Amino acid sequence: KQNAPRPAWKVAEAFKQWIRGRSCACEGRNPHCAGRIQSAHVDYAGGKGVGTKVADRHCIPLSEACHRLQHDKGWKWFDERILGAPGRGLMLAQAYWQAWPGRARWEADHG
Repeated sequence: KQNAPRPAWKVAEAFKQWIRGRSCACEGRNPHCAGRIQSAHVDYAGGKGVGTKVADRHCIPLSEACHRLQHDKGWKWFDERILGAPGRGLMLAQAYWQAWPGRARWEADHG
């Protein structure tokens, strides 16, 4: 059984592509940081449902190794031990979204 497609307001492929062009958000705090940059969804941002991720606007750039570590340990651990503060992943996601050059147009198109 296939999940229903994600609603348009959750999808921002151009933002995820832009995110993958940034440096890893760990800023050297993980000595094992390595691999291609991926767009990592900050799950606790809200709007997550059964079989669906949070909106793409809640992504941060993580290397493959950091993304794997985040999945293994969870966001609470990753925020505190790697990113340096509780809730830091969400704060970073908001900052990246604000910095994205395509944000204003995307928001105008998606309300």
